[in-house]
Amino acid sequence: MKTTIEKTEQGLLIVVVLLLAAAILGPEVMQPVHQHDFADQRFFGYLPCAADVLSNLPFALWGLAGWVILPKAKLSRGMAALAALFFAGLIITAGASSWYHLQADNAGLAIDRLGMTVAFAGLLGLAAAERASIRAGAILSVLVLVFGLMSVWLWSNSGNVLPWLVLQFGGMALILWLATRLPIPNAKGALAIRWGVVILIYATAKVLELADHAVYDLTSQLISGHSLKHIVASCAAWPVVSALRTQVIFNKDSAIHANNLGATRI
Repeated sequence: MKTTIEKTEQGLLIVVVLLLAAAILGPEVMQPVHQHDFADQRFFGYLPCAADVLSNLPFALWGLAGWVILPKAKLSRGMAALAALFFAGLIITAGASSWYHLQADNAGLAIDRLGMTVAFAGLLGLAAAERASIRAGAILSVLVLVFGLMSVWLWSNSGNVLPWLVLQFGGMALILWLATRLPIPNAKGALAIRWGVVILIYATAKVLELADHAVYDLTSQLISGHSLKHIVASCAAWPVVSALRTQVIFNKDSAIHANNLGATRI
């Protein structure tokens, strides 16, 4: 009889194969003509597109926060590696996206997407590790890294953005599916990440991205939808950092309780 873990791993494999098929066999999708036409292009001193550049700072702050708390959490080696990859991806994304917005063009966008690929790999790996197995999480993170690199290369050479769209939206669909699965029972060093919150934050960020100019007009040119998108999207790290913090507190309380119990027995 197949175990729950084996069933989830097989289901995960089927979903991944379907997404790969959609990316390979689907019709070509060209990038929008006005991809680089962002609403807020104001300077701050000598800094061009200042709001879209500076709004990437939260990615770095969340990444650094994760790196600070990660060593304090008692995670399995595999889970810790995936979390480290995610936080590293956030820091890389902060730099890559800032670079892109300094002078928005296809070359900069390629760098931006490569940075996001690292963060996606860590996040999807964490979801698979928590709901399927550490093995599944590690394999999925590697697949995302490879597929992300290939999708950016394909888009750069052919203009076909479909594989990248599959990585983005298919990745969130994959997390949604994994969120419906039960966590691995008695998994050592597992995290209790609220994946529903992650998906909600990401969906809100995409809406803001699409409403870039509309938000800019609605706020009387105070802030654009794309700048807000950066801030909101960075908060997808919050459920991960929160889960780490909860585990650190739980481990500390457990250690105190064990010490008190030992002292009482003595």
